[in-house]
Amino acid sequence: QVQLVESGGGLVQPGGSLRLSCAASGSILSIVTMGWYRQAPGTQRTMVAIITSGGTTNYADSVRGRFTISRDNAKNTVYLQMNSLKPEDTAVYSCYAFRPPNNYWGQGTQVTVSS
Repeated sequence: QVQLVESGGGLVQPGGSLRLSCAASGSILSIVTMGWYRQAPGTQRTMVAIITSGGTTNYADSVRGRFTISRDNAKNTVYLQMNSLKPEDTAVYSCYAFRPPNNYWGQGTQVTVSS
């Protein structure tokens, strides 16, 4: 089993920044991919950014250039730096880990972008 604990969500004004953190514990060896997904009310959960154990990243088109995902393997933690936030970024952000053959999810953290 892998446990994921997120932190760093909150309320921010448009144009502001937030950094999300996700700490992994448990059976963390052989985690291949970690990342962030988000879900706004009435919508499906969608990928925001992912990073592999080798450091390869992928971003949703809507956040590319504004968000940066990084991974500290020594701390078993993945980060999502979110800049130039927009109201449409408002959602519950969930941390994700893929340790074959299973997917693991955090409990989610609310990000609200509003003036």
